[in-house]
Amino acid sequence: MNSNLVFKNTVLLSFLLILSCGSSVKNIENREKEIEDTSENTTTGIQTGADNYAAYLLLIKDKKVGIVTNQTGIISNKIHLVDFLLEQKINLQKIFAPEHGFRGTADAGEHIVDGKDTKTSLPIISLYGDNKKPKPEQLAGIDIMVFDLQDVGARFYTYISSLHYIMEACAENNIPLLVLDRPNPNGSIVDGPLLEKEFTSFVGMHQIPLLHGMTIGEYAQMINGEKWLKNGVKCNLTVIPCLNYKREMPYSLPVKPSPNLPNDQSINLYASLCLFEGTNVSVGRGTEKQFQIYGSPFLPKSDFSFTPVPNFGAKEPLHKGQLCYGEDLSKIEKVKQLELKWLIKAYNTTSDKTKFFNSFFTKLAGTKKLQQQIETGVTETEIRNSWKQGLSDFKEMRKKYLIYQ
Repeated sequence: MNSNLVFKNTVLLSFLLILSCGSSVKNIENREKEIEDTSENTTTGIQTGADNYAAYLLLIKDKKVGIVTNQTGIISNKIHLVDFLLEQKINLQKIFAPEHGFRGTADAGEHIVDGKDTKTSLPIISLYGDNKKPKPEQLAGIDIMVFDLQDVGARFYTYISSLHYIMEACAENNIPLLVLDRPNPNGSIVDGPLLEKEFTSFVGMHQIPLLHGMTIGEYAQMINGEKWLKNGVKCNLTVIPCLNYKREMPYSLPVKPSPNLPNDQSINLYASLCLFEGTNVSVGRGTEKQFQIYGSPFLPKSDFSFTPVPNFGAKEPLHKGQLCYGEDLSKIEKVKQLELKWLIKAYNTTSDKTKFFNSFFTKLAGTKKLQQQIETGVTETEIRNSWKQGLSDFKEMRKKYLIYQ
């Protein structure tokens, strides 16, 4: 179903919902009042797809529903979507959880086992590790799937990789998918090298730039439209749009999207600093300023230093217990592009350049060229110029999938 049609029919669906939901209407009206009173983004009036429940409750009423979500799946009154849907008598069958788990507490890359939600007793299926794509038996009996995860706009943030596999599984098992859209906090930035197909991995599924500038709903439409699913299958996709949202609007996330992205600054710097994860430089895991600082024992002594220690979201941080020198970026102005200057500076000043990069860097960058350019002294301006044609082609292709013009 076209997302624009969903948007236009919201008022009609609201009316139908009143007719069909009986006693639940009072609860919905109370929720609307709570949203008005407690929204974190009241200056813009943004409502997420999850808040736009008049557009989707009727679509899942009286159906057996599976849901892909985590701690970010909340509506504006801080009620979790799972709890809200159960309150509305929606027949939820299973929760499917991405990297970091349903409650969002696991380390990056940590193996998550299946289990049961202690609050609702719903079974939880992990979509990380060896089971990134739901198996047919895990989808058995489900009439429709709902997807609600908060993305941050970076190619290597794995929630969009989980989206791909959910879409593929739904297509193969003839299950419709509803994507409840959420704003992209880096939605105005399209930048970085495009992924080259030979470097496809779970941290880079498709040939898009490192910062893609789309919401997760728009990206779902691109996956479908470009026939990126296995064997060219298409998902029966409906995107429930955000309301009162434009791409350039600032959007402050009400909860951490993952354990090591604690605030707006870390989310803004994430794409630029995450490239350090393919080097011997720490991005602050094991501190209180994750993805807002960088440093290592191999960089020159400076006025700023930190020592990583095990903490929430980083049980074994890089350079645990070692003094790291680097830079504190926690107070700088928001960046408006993928910044390479810190990566280049660290490489140029590290004590042993042969040990700076590791094999993960190419997966993150999506190309071998970036490492080669840095190692051979290509300037940042020249590196950025080498991205221009790819970014131009991507922006042109991207136009037909955009919801928030």
